[in-house]
Amino acid sequence: MHTSRATKLRVGVFDVRLPTVWALTTGEAGMRSQVLGLCDRMGLAFTEKCIGLRAPWRWLPGHLCPCPLRGLAAEGDALAPPWPDLLISCGRRSTAAAIAIRRASGGRTLTVHLQNPRTPPDHFDLVIAHPHDGIAGANVILTETTIHRVTPEKLDAAAAQFAAQYADLARPRLAVLLGGRTRRGGFSAGDITRLLAILAAFRAQGHTVMITPSRRTEPTVREALAARFADDPQITLWGGTGENPYFGMLALADRILVTADSTSMVSEALSTGKPVDLFSFSGMGPRHHLFARRLAALGHVHDLETDADVAQVRPATTAPPDAGKIAAERISAFLRQRLGDAA
Repeated sequence: MHTSRATKLRVGVFDVRLPTVWALTTGEAGMRSQVLGLCDRMGLAFTEKCIGLRAPWRWLPGHLCPCPLRGLAAEGDALAPPWPDLLISCGRRSTAAAIAIRRASGGRTLTVHLQNPRTPPDHFDLVIAHPHDGIAGANVILTETTIHRVTPEKLDAAAAQFAAQYADLARPRLAVLLGGRTRRGGFSAGDITRLLAILAAFRAQGHTVMITPSRRTEPTVREALAARFADDPQITLWGGTGENPYFGMLALADRILVTADSTSMVSEALSTGKPVDLFSFSGMGPRHHLFARRLAALGHVHDLETDADVAQVRPATTAPPDAGKIAAERISAFLRQRLGDAA
């Protein structure tokens, strides 16, 4: 369990006591990034809760899960009263606990779920999802991108921290943010060949390259990158030891290429205001492709298909509306009303 304290409110003004807030996930990095990012934007103290569900609870839809608080895995955080004023959850497997807490609190806990809960949205007070999730309702807010923890302040700090590490890379610099294997698969041999060709084309256009793999990036991808560009000092590949320079790359890049399997990484790249290119691969699911195509159609990203696309003159990308700001303002208003009514 992790508790964060905030000294001032950045969104809204509460005329009554500050609310208690829980950030609830099953521990995945992408899920945690979203709920903690929203808590940060709220400017409120919060307590992080990471849980797990035992079988058979974890196999059931959240609204059909009987007595889910009895199905919590022993290694996770405990969930017990007093219940929070605000509960922010993310991920399908956290829905059963969130619904149970809302019920146990008699409806006093304001429940906000991020992403498609895969359960009827009226089991929550507010659901924040994407247009490609295919859900709708009076309590559903649709945002083009995912809430995250990237801020101008963090980018400034990362730029100072990693400036010396990348000082030898000439401008313009391309940051490459790699995801990897999903439930549907990973990079095919053809995907790897295409990625190498695209990066070579960027080098031919004068870009230097900073690459950071993620935990999901397959060894075959890492090995192919290392072998292909081993003799080029203007291409760097983070080797997985020491601190990940991810934030530094976002801050120091002039352009960003990101795999479209991660809505979080795409959203974080877009928050920098820099041109963003997407790379799609075989293991992506239909929702990943819908996300990428919609952002491209709206002019927020360029979706690269071949190395020839690198040389094309394209219109500048535009940053989408700030999902964190939209969500934080709506929740702040909701909380002010609820806590005011209870005072």
